[in-house]
Amino acid sequence: MSAFSTEEPTSPPHGLDAALQAAVATLGHTRVISNRSGDPLPLATTANVGMFRPRDLYGIIRPTIAAQVQEVVRSFAASGAKAGLHPVSTGRNWGLGSREPADDGVVTLDLSDLDRVRELNVGDGWAVIEPGVTQLRLAELLAGTDRMLNVTASSGHTSVLGNMVDRGVGLRRQRTEDLLGLEVVLPDGELIRVGWWPEENRVTALNPFGLGPSPLHLFTQSNLGIVTAAVVRLLPRPEAQYVLRLGLAKEHLTEAVDELRRWVAQGLVAGVLKVYDMVSTRSYGGQAGEYLVHLCVEGTPLAAEALVKALVQEAEAGGLFTHITRSDEHAAAPDDAVSHAVERAYRGDPSHNEHMLKSAVGQEADRVDAEGGGWLFFLPLIPFSGSAVTRAQEILDRIHAETGVRAGSTINALGPDVIDFVVSFRFPRTSEDAARAHRALDRAYSLFSQAGFIPYRLDADHQAWADELSPDATAREFARRLKQLIDPQAVIAPGRYA
Repeated sequence: MSAFSTEEPTSPPHGLDAALQAAVATLGHTRVISNRSGDPLPLATTANVGMFRPRDLYGIIRPTIAAQVQEVVRSFAASGAKAGLHPVSTGRNWGLGSREPADDGVVTLDLSDLDRVRELNVGDGWAVIEPGVTQLRLAELLAGTDRMLNVTASSGHTSVLGNMVDRGVGLRRQRTEDLLGLEVVLPDGELIRVGWWPEENRVTALNPFGLGPSPLHLFTQSNLGIVTAAVVRLLPRPEAQYVLRLGLAKEHLTEAVDELRRWVAQGLVAGVLKVYDMVSTRSYGGQAGEYLVHLCVEGTPLAAEALVKALVQEAEAGGLFTHITRSDEHAAAPDDAVSHAVERAYRGDPSHNEHMLKSAVGQEADRVDAEGGGWLFFLPLIPFSGSAVTRAQEILDRIHAETGVRAGSTINALGPDVIDFVVSFRFPRTSEDAARAHRALDRAYSLFSQAGFIPYRLDADHQAWADELSPDATAREFARRLKQLIDPQAVIAPGRYA
């Protein structure tokens, strides 16, 4: 159900007032927002750029340190409050619901003020960060060093940790590969650390799996605990790096994708190869009428130069591409926001991502939800093959024919076998246009899953699809048994994957 539908407010959850008053005692009045003491009412709703239905929230709690998170969790557990805690980092999960929870009748635990970089070890390649640390801030701390962050193409003001625990994708690889360890507050208030953590008295190798069963990924896409910090890998900065831009006509899409896969499989490309379709290219200010390929080449100066020359020869010999340019020889056009952003993001610099964001929704990061153009995302994984990409584009054509909504798509190649196929729906923020866009999103879930193209992230309105898309119902049931075991009182609210 979306923002253009209406529902009666939910009744105040039992025990909520006691839990909120305990939070006030711990954090002070300025860090707990609620509507009326004694008989709380839902807070006034706020806008989100996807126009998902605003849920009934009964409070917002804003701790500043992990110990306060522990106290809040203990208070909710002790009070028996039937309003679960919904943690958010910076709340900029745009197109998937922003900061909206999956259910009504919850209290938001806003972790944006847990914003410390606790430790930064450039030599060994790791940082300990809290949920409020943005990718821009961490990237700036690494500027001029021989390490860099695996940044995404989204705003620099988004949370590194928030995107990581939702299994997002950066310009170098999927961000779960950057996750070394997590600090988690369990539903009883206990703080634990899982995965690899630095030790004071000795240096150990970065091993996120440890010995025995690894609990690390129990807490990604999870409501089993509240993450208050993470250990993040920092990648070596290449000595030399180039970005090649290739134009691609639609009639050569199938053959060209297979050729791009060959290059990736043979190790000619570094990071995540990206292909913007004609809709996305136009949205971000690129050259209209063709697909636009970005691929990164790097290494020592001699090796990188040799790879660039080899790729140029391969591209010219195949005859599938309309043009090929090197970033070091031909600067992107001033209005080509996507090329400027991508070239820097490959280098771990998200400072130009804001231009691409504004091209897409017309607003800066802090105004996207309130005033930006409507924006929805659907995020399936598909095989890296020309036939799969062509089939995905045919599905988008069908959605357009059925709903009148034309989606854009971006290929993010995560290796020689798998593509993160980012589908975006842009729409004017009127009730009628929002309804049409949400129908298109619903059709994407149905049609892509029928084709075997399963989403790896869900939005706030499609929680039920976690069961429908699971290849094995026993695994889902096992996850529910774990939840009941460690959180029998449902202190932590259901999430998008619960």
